[in-house]
Amino acid sequence: MVPFAIAGLAAFVIAGVIVALADGPDSWLDTCIAGFLVGIPGLITMIIHDRNRRRRRALTHATFKEN
Repeated sequence: MVPFAIAGLAAFVIAGVIVALADGPDSWLDTCIAGFLVGIPGLITMIIHDRNRRRRRALTHATFKEN
């Protein structure tokens, strides 16, 4: 899930730069900034979730090795 969060953050940054360079409405730029700032806690949550999921899977699923 982390790549999706990073892609979303990047999309808001790119959109914000385009709006700023095109001298778009301030409300659009505010929306891009807000989307980026709200996405940061989402990214952190996904990183923690993935780390915990990896730990849980290591405890419940056996690892198979080829001889």
